[in-house]
Amino acid sequence: MTHIRIKLLNLYVQLQKMDVKLTLKLQQEVIERAKVFAKNKQMSLSKLVENYLRSLVSPSDSTNEIALTPFVKSLQTGVKLPLDLDYKEVLGNKQEKKHQ
Repeated sequence: MTHIRIKLLNLYVQLQKMDVKLTLKLQQEVIERAKVFAKNKQMSLSKLVENYLRSLVSPSDSTNEIALTPFVKSLQTGVKLPLDLDYKEVLGNKQEKKHQ
């Protein structure tokens, strides 16, 4: 009985590691550039996409936020805005003052 359990456990582990085919529709230019990038990194395009998707769904260092790229971080101004800010109201108020 133990022998059968070990075989079933081994089969389960093998199934968990199986790759699954995924079809994506992307712009041709993006595909070509990604192929060049992957080749320069000495990896397959599939592995490149898998690593990117894994980075999106893996838990961050203690938060569930998506990591910001250096470019996005460079856009930060340091101004703290309230979470309930109604930008349409603020914009409307500014336009009213402008046209008075």
